[in-house]
Amino acid sequence: MLKLLAFVLPLGLDSFAVATAIGAAQATTASQRLRISLVLMIFEGGMPLIGLGLGSVLAHGIGVAADYLAAIIVGGIGAWMLLSDDQDEEAKASRITTSRGLALMGLGIGISMDELAIGFSIGLTRLPVTTVTTVIAVIALQALTAAQLGLTTGVKIAERWRERTERLAGITLIALGAYLLAEQLTR
Repeated sequence: MLKLLAFVLPLGLDSFAVATAIGAAQATTASQRLRISLVLMIFEGGMPLIGLGLGSVLAHGIGVAADYLAAIIVGGIGAWMLLSDDQDEEAKASRITTSRGLALMGLGIGISMDELAIGFSIGLTRLPVTTVTTVIAVIALQALTAAQLGLTTGVKIAERWRERTERLAGITLIALGAYLLAEQLTR
């Protein structure tokens, strides 16, 4: 259960930070908040499925090395979250309120690349199907919840708190990657 929380919590913090940036940048109506939340839920719940499929296929091909690779990728995602430029993601996120069709799909994919990578890592770890199903459902649910909270409180939360939330998400993923690696080394 702790491992599940360790995979999901950083993504929730990241979803919250993105939604908060949207809420702070512009006033949103209730219908816009619902639309944005649903878009985030669909992409942030769907991208891990794609990553999971790719990671599972690779895990079967490389065997035991998959567990080490999963740990390295999770830690790398955390480092990327710490070092990435938030301005680009916030610009993408703010366009999500007015985009339609392919533009909306492109923005959704761009915002949820970390979920794709987490799904890939989960596929590499070869977790049981019931655990994976739970992880994907919780990721989608946290995306909806975090988006609603972020959009509602975005104007009220200072930018430095949003940045701290994203940093905490990155640090949590680095710690998870280190834990997964240590777990493999002590077997």
